[in-house]
Amino acid sequence: MRKLLQSMTTRVFLMLFIGVVISTLLSFGLAARERQRMIGQFRDFHAVERIAQFVLSLETVPAHLREPFFNAAAGVGMRAEIASGEEPVKEPRSALAGMLDQRLPENYRIVSTPAAAEDCGTGGRGFRRNADQRASCEAMLITLHDGSRLRISVLPPRPPPMAPGIDLQTYAALLLASIAVVAAVVARTAMRPLKQLAEAATELGNNIERPPLPERGATELRQAAAAFNAMQSRIRSHIRQRAHILAAITHDLQTPLTRLRLRLEKVDDIELRDKLISDLSAMQGMVREGLDLARSMDSAEAVQRLDLDSLIDSVCADASDAGQNVQVNGSIGASLMARPIALRRCLTNLLDNAVKYGQEARVSVARQDGNAVIRIRDKGTGIPQEEFEKVFEPFYRLESSRSRHTGGTGIGLTIAKNIAEQHGGSIALRNHEEGGLEVTLKLPLGLSGSVTASSTASTQG
Repeated sequence: MRKLLQSMTTRVFLMLFIGVVISTLLSFGLAARERQRMIGQFRDFHAVERIAQFVLSLETVPAHLREPFFNAAAGVGMRAEIASGEEPVKEPRSALAGMLDQRLPENYRIVSTPAAAEDCGTGGRGFRRNADQRASCEAMLITLHDGSRLRISVLPPRPPPMAPGIDLQTYAALLLASIAVVAAVVARTAMRPLKQLAEAATELGNNIERPPLPERGATELRQAAAAFNAMQSRIRSHIRQRAHILAAITHDLQTPLTRLRLRLEKVDDIELRDKLISDLSAMQGMVREGLDLARSMDSAEAVQRLDLDSLIDSVCADASDAGQNVQVNGSIGASLMARPIALRRCLTNLLDNAVKYGQEARVSVARQDGNAVIRIRDKGTGIPQEEFEKVFEPFYRLESSRSRHTGGTGIGLTIAKNIAEQHGGSIALRNHEEGGLEVTLKLPLGLSGSVTASSTASTQG
């Protein structure tokens, strides 16, 4: 769930969904409030019209016939009677009394008076409503033409119920479902270019020669795609320039070193000649490896599907035939898309490194979580943990010796790591509990299109 919430698509979807739902609820609330206001205005107008018609009709009824007329008023939501004595006046008068004053002719005097408990009751001459339908009523005193004071209590009509029915619930469910669909479409559409850009950036790390991003869509998307393509072009140009410079330097050094070796053959002092030739051989080896490293940055080896178990067995068999102490156990039982020569070079470098510094190599192969896991353990002294990252740097050596037989050139692990990363894998080091260094090579088995077309290392260090 946490991983799902970290997705930008999920976050945009939730923001859109919650925002639209809140806006819809506010709109419903405002609409319901306006509806209640309109109903209230209609209710007041209806009550005023009833009272006005009742008062005007009462003026035409003789005094001795008014009592039956008062009884009939209860059927239309009113209670009417002739006020006895002095009634208290309520100031200021209510809005309903003001509206009635505007409806009746000018010679009527209308004031508000406090409503008594019996005014809103249900018994006697009260309103014909159930006990659960009681509501606050309003009392008014109206002075008639004959000078008598009419007391009228009014219970306005109840507004229609607002309880949602099944139709409203169905409508709400359909509304939420439609909002969810719209939010999902908007989130997916908005995040697709960003996802494509992230995928392109990831693929760029594996394949600098990948096709450029299509520059289409909104202005901002076209600008981002153009900037990404320009960045890719500059990186590709820088890598090529670096590779060409390194290749040119190492290639040009080959000729003078060869001439120097030929001239050293003419030195009479045998001991001095052997020392000079040994140093020169080390220099030539370093130049060759530098040249191979430069060439590996621009390799165009084709990607093929290969059986990893067969490749490992072949590499280990070659090492054993060369007199190295190498043992292998386990199997993967899967193939992957890779460059056979480059991957062979990676495994060969790791085996050579284990045999050179640990006298032997114990290779264990397994399949874990969709990855091919190859562990190579030696019987050496291991290396300090703080040096784990440094040993992968080019030309970095743990010992200060300049001898090729002890210190090497410091390129083998660099090339091996480059090959692993360019196949979407990784290399990790650790000192084994029982002694020795253990190198773990992980290669994803399901990654068929992540191998680069231009920067796979293929040189042994």
